[in-house]
Amino acid sequence: MKPVDFRNMTKEELDSKLKEERQALFNLKFQATIGQVENRLKLRTVRRDIARMLTIMREKEIKESKHASR
Repeated sequence: MKPVDFRNMTKEELDSKLKEERQALFNLKFQATIGQVENRLKLRTVRRDIARMLTIMREKEIKESKHASR
């Protein structure tokens, strides 16, 4: 997914999507270990999506804290 898609999600949606992606990453790592993964590029894509989500979640936290302190 693109960062714009993640930015348009609410915090709850991001949390649930992050949980799904982490489970998918676990499954892909397991498949890679036993040699059954079909597309090794998918590992990189899932890791990057997780990083994007965490970054956007942190950006939103910072933005909320700035608005709360005013």
